[in-house]
Amino acid sequence: MDFETLVNERYTVRGYSEEKVAKTDILKIIEAGRRAPSAKNNQPLKIYACVSDGSLKKIDEVSPCRYGAPLAFIICASKDKAWSKEGYSSYETDASICTTYMMLETANLGLGSVWVGMFDTDKTKEVFNIPEEFTPISMLMVGHKKEGTKPLPTHNQRKIMTELVEFL
Repeated sequence: MDFETLVNERYTVRGYSEEKVAKTDILKIIEAGRRAPSAKNNQPLKIYACVSDGSLKKIDEVSPCRYGAPLAFIICASKDKAWSKEGYSSYETDASICTTYMMLETANLGLGSVWVGMFDTDKTKEVFNIPEEFTPISMLMVGHKKEGTKPLPTHNQRKIMTELVEFL
């Protein structure tokens, strides 16, 4: 799929079939995240791929937003390993870029996803035994779209270019 088509057709999916995601597709999604740029290429990331029923039940304990997805990723980053300057650390940005790459590869594979920020960070660290240095930044729920899913009615509503961009 060309990039323009990809970004125009991708939408947030909040309903998934029970069909499992193929291991080859899971690895392609992870590889997209692994290839995502990070500040100074520090790669301060850790990705947890939740594929087992047990790990998916844990996702349900920490977030109400799995929507039945048979695959969930927890994207974490280390503030200490990330590039920083003058009190700023790129760890959240780096994790967000990683999540974006994974989300776009998911759409490229014909799968659906929803980027989730609504989860209990502390409980996620506890339940998944995430090392102290890593902070869960986002979750990405992935799966085959349930029949009848479609974008929200507001999906294609975008600001006009002059509201969004100022040419200098």
